[in-house]
Amino acid sequence: MTDRCIRLQAARMALCGAMAAAAAIASAAEEIPLEIAAPAGEQLVLRAHAEGVQIYACTVTGGVAQWTLKGPAAELRDAKGAVVVHHSAGPTWKHQDGSEITGKAVAHADAPDRHSIPWLLLGVVGHGGTGTLAHVTHVQRIRTHDGQAPPAAQCDATKRGSETKVPYSADYLFYAPRG
Repeated sequence: MTDRCIRLQAARMALCGAMAAAAAIASAAEEIPLEIAAPAGEQLVLRAHAEGVQIYACTVTGGVAQWTLKGPAAELRDAKGAVVVHHSAGPTWKHQDGSEITGKAVAHADAPDRHSIPWLLLGVVGHGGTGTLAHVTHVQRIRTHDGQAPPAAQCDATKRGSETKVPYSADYLFYAPRG
């Protein structure tokens, strides 16, 4: 094979790889419900897969017992499987580079699987440090699996203050303004 043929073959392979990556991103964008879409003018800066737990506490208010979300505890991994972000109550995300954000839910959509926690769009309300998350303004939680509170019947006055941890997984997409 000549050098020209090798370069052409390499260019074709690179183009196919780029097209596959673009198709995967487009596919992900198409499946996100409009009510939790990232605002126009923002670009994806980080995508990570979370595995962890949703922590619920048994609370009793006005004689009614229910499970109340205390917060998540999860590790987010990049496409190579490396832990890049720790997710905790707040909700807060802390990147390994020291940058950190706190968010607040601004929109939600029911998960396709009715046994899973909802998909969310969160607006960032606090920043710390410099690095990957320093300019993030919105976070999406999509492709959730499990994580819902146990049945209310499992929480009663005798269990007031007890906690339970429910495993969950999700994909988190972090957005910042273009430019």
